[in-house]
Amino acid sequence: VQLQASGGGLVQAGGSLRLSCAASERTFSNYVMGWFRQAPGKERTFLAAIYWSADSSYYADSVKGRFTISRDNAKNTVYLQMNSLKPEDTAVYHCTAAKNIATVTSGFGFWGQGTLVTVSS
Repeated sequence: VQLQASGGGLVQAGGSLRLSCAASERTFSNYVMGWFRQAPGKERTFLAAIYWSADSSYYADSVKGRFTISRDNAKNTVYLQMNSLKPEDTAVYHCTAAKNIATVTSGFGFWGQGTLVTVSS
Protein backbone atom coordinates (compact mmCIF):
# COMPACT_ATOMS: atom_id res chain seq x y z
CA VAL A 1 0.00 0.00 0.00
CA GLN A 2 1.39 3.39 -0.98
CA LEU A 3 0.22 6.37 1.03
CA GLN A 4 0.66 10.06 0.38
CA ALA A 5 -0.40 12.67 2.90
CA SER A 6 -1.12 16.26 1.92
CA GLY A 7 -2.79 19.40 3.21
CA GLY A 8 -0.24 20.57 5.74
CA GLY A 9 0.93 24.15 6.05
CA LEU A 10 1.27 27.13 8.32
CA VAL A 11 -1.74 28.13 10.41
CA GLN A 12 -2.28 30.41 13.37
CA ALA A 13 -3.28 29.04 16.75
CA GLY A 14 -7.00 28.48 16.89
CA GLY A 15 -7.20 27.82 13.17
CA SER A 16 -8.11 24.67 11.23
CA LEU A 17 -6.60 22.41 8.60
CA ARG A 18 -7.82 19.32 6.83
CA LEU A 19 -5.24 16.71 5.93
CA SER A 20 -5.79 14.13 3.23
CA CYS A 21 -4.11 10.82 2.61
CA ALA A 22 -4.49 9.07 -0.72
CA ALA A 23 -3.88 5.33 -0.90
CA SER A 24 -2.86 3.39 -3.96
CA GLU A 25 -4.42 0.15 -2.82
CA ARG A 26 -7.53 -0.81 -4.78
CA THR A 27 -8.76 -2.74 -1.76
CA PHE A 28 -8.52 0.39 0.37
CA SER A 29 -11.87 -0.36 1.95
CA ASN A 30 -10.34 -3.50 3.54
CA TYR A 31 -7.86 -1.48 5.57
CA VAL A 32 -8.09 0.24 8.91
CA MET A 33 -6.61 3.72 8.49
CA GLY A 34 -4.90 5.92 11.02
CA TRP A 35 -2.98 9.12 11.62
CA PHE A 36 0.19 9.69 13.61
CA ARG A 37 2.37 12.71 14.12
CA GLN A 38 5.98 13.26 15.00
CA ALA A 39 7.16 16.52 16.48
CA PRO A 40 10.83 17.54 16.24
CA GLY A 41 12.93 15.56 18.67
CA LYS A 42 9.99 13.45 19.83
CA GLU A 43 8.65 10.00 19.15
CA ARG A 44 5.74 9.52 16.82
CA THR A 45 2.35 9.58 18.49
CA PHE A 46 -0.90 7.90 17.57
CA LEU A 47 -3.75 10.32 16.91
CA ALA A 48 -6.75 8.59 15.38
CA ALA A 49 -7.94 5.48 13.56
CA ILE A 50 -11.02 4.56 11.60
CA TYR A 51 -12.47 1.18 10.65
CA TRP A 52 -13.22 -0.06 7.17
CA SER A 53 -16.85 0.95 7.14
CA ALA A 54 -16.20 4.24 8.96
CA ASP A 55 -18.70 3.34 11.65
CA SER A 56 -16.08 3.30 14.38
CA SER A 57 -13.21 5.60 15.11
CA TYR A 58 -10.71 6.06 17.95
CA TYR A 59 -8.79 9.06 19.17
CA ALA A 60 -5.91 9.86 21.43
CA ASP A 61 -6.98 11.91 24.43
CA SER A 62 -4.76 14.77 23.30
CA VAL A 63 -6.86 15.38 20.19
CA LYS A 64 -10.29 14.08 21.16
CA GLY A 65 -12.91 16.73 20.49
CA ARG A 66 -10.60 18.77 18.24
CA PHE A 67 -9.64 16.32 15.49
CA THR A 68 -11.99 14.19 13.37
CA ILE A 69 -10.96 11.28 11.18
CA SER A 70 -13.07 10.27 8.21
CA ARG A 71 -12.69 8.29 5.01
CA ASP A 72 -14.08 8.08 1.51
CA ASN A 73 -13.61 4.55 0.22
CA ALA A 74 -14.71 5.55 -3.28
CA LYS A 75 -11.75 7.96 -3.43
CA ASN A 76 -9.29 5.75 -1.51
CA THR A 77 -8.74 8.68 0.82
CA VAL A 78 -8.70 9.24 4.54
CA TYR A 79 -8.97 12.69 6.10
CA LEU A 80 -8.04 14.37 9.35
CA GLN A 81 -9.97 17.52 10.15
CA MET A 82 -8.04 19.51 12.75
CA ASN A 83 -9.72 22.36 14.62
CA SER A 84 -8.64 24.66 17.44
CA LEU A 85 -5.02 24.06 16.56
CA LYS A 86 -2.34 24.77 19.13
CA PRO A 87 1.40 25.43 18.75
CA GLU A 88 2.05 22.02 20.32
CA ASP A 89 0.25 20.42 17.35
CA THR A 90 3.22 21.38 15.20
CA ALA A 91 4.59 18.17 13.69
CA VAL A 92 4.91 16.04 10.60
CA TYR A 93 1.65 14.14 10.18
CA HIS A 94 1.62 10.66 8.66
CA CYS A 95 -1.18 8.34 7.69
CA THR A 96 -0.93 4.61 8.13
CA ALA A 97 -2.86 1.55 7.00
CA ALA A 98 -3.22 -2.02 8.21
CA LYS A 99 -5.70 -4.87 8.18
CA ASN A 100 -6.49 -4.54 11.89
CA ILE A 101 -6.77 -1.84 14.53
CA ALA A 102 -3.98 -3.18 16.73
CA THR A 103 -1.44 -2.94 13.94
CA VAL A 104 -2.54 0.59 13.10
CA THR A 105 -2.43 1.92 16.64
CA SER A 106 0.92 0.28 17.33
CA GLY A 107 2.46 1.94 14.30
CA PHE A 108 3.44 -1.24 12.49
CA GLY A 109 1.24 -0.76 9.44
CA PHE A 110 2.11 0.74 6.05
CA TRP A 111 3.46 4.30 6.10
CA GLY A 112 3.90 7.03 3.55
CA GLN A 113 5.43 10.46 3.28
CA GLY A 114 4.11 12.86 5.85
CA THR A 115 2.94 16.43 5.63
CA LEU A 116 4.24 19.23 7.84
CA VAL A 117 1.83 21.22 9.99
CA THR A 118 3.15 24.35 11.68
CA VAL A 119 0.98 26.21 14.17
CA SER A 120 2.12 29.69 15.09
CA SER A 121 1.23 31.36 18.37
